Amino acid sequence: MGKVKMPKGKKIAVNIGVDFDAQSLWLGGFNRPSPSFMSRGEFGAAVGTPRLIELFKRHGIVTTFFTPAHTVDTFPDISKKVFEAGHEIGHHGYYHENPTLITRDTERRLLDLAFKTYKNHFGIRPTGYRSPYWDYSDSTLDLVEESGFLYDSSLMARDLVPYRPQRWQVRWEKGNIAGPASKVLEIPVSWYLDDFPALAYTGNQEGMSDTDAVYRRWRDIFDYAYKNQENGVYAMALHPQIIGQAHHMMMLERLVEHIKSHDGVWFATCEEIAKAWEDDDEDRRLMALPDARGVEKMPDDYHWPGK
Repeated sequence: MGKVKMPKGKKIAVNIGVDFDAQSLWLGGFNRPSPSFMSRGEFGAAVGTPRLIELFKRHGIVTTFFTPAHTVDTFPDISKKVFEAGHEIGHHGYYHENPTLITRDTERRLLDLAFKTYKNHFGIRPTGYRSPYWDYSDSTLDLVEESGFLYDSSLMARDLVPYRPQRWQVRWEKGNIAGPASKVLEIPVSWYLDDFPALAYTGNQEGMSDTDAVYRRWRDIFDYAYKNQENGVYAMALHPQIIGQAHHMMMLERLVEHIKSHDGVWFATCEEIAKAWEDDDEDRRLMALPDARGVEKMPDDYHWPGK
């Protein structure tokens, strides 16, 4: 497998990434457009994001804000402040749609609709994509490739290193068949480095975990990567409406200070990490595999509930 070629004197890349979902999270992610949930998204734009911008500025950190275009169109002023602070804007869908619930044509249309918003507000075409739902449809990887993205950040086949994501032909009563790896680089996500599962209240799960416990988890993952993973990448996914709460901001600053206390830390955008990637012969071999994809029909004698 290839590697990230670190800048001189650096041994680990750190991306304290942000998913700036605002109100779109509660639309496409939860179908909860009520005033209460809209107010939580508004908090992310009005309170959480300014707090993050200030913290990042104070610590000299430039990072990636994966921002649904709906957020940009709804909260253009604070979105502009993110961009003007030098942070990368990553493609994160239009209204935080779930790719598995829409057709290829709709997925394509929403990708392009978001591209128009990024162009209109920032004059850019994002080089990176993060699936709003951290999941793919059968068409997503094809569309990511067709859109010309340099990298994706939605999948979980690795934890502390980027990789070239593979297609798979999924079979029930025989082993799955590996298809070709993509020319798009994957900077993997992790639910363990996402603030939402541990700290958010959704009504279905309590979340709202003890901050010391969450801090220890995030710290320990960094410490493991720093000690054990050569050319490692520590990539987080933080939501302004969650991490932007006062007590969570204090925890985040503790984490930043802990990370900064180590020599050789490279705070980088996802685009910078992707541009530093170097393939090796194994990557090239995997990219040359014959095409294999799709999911076989479930066996008739396997009675999964609802199927």
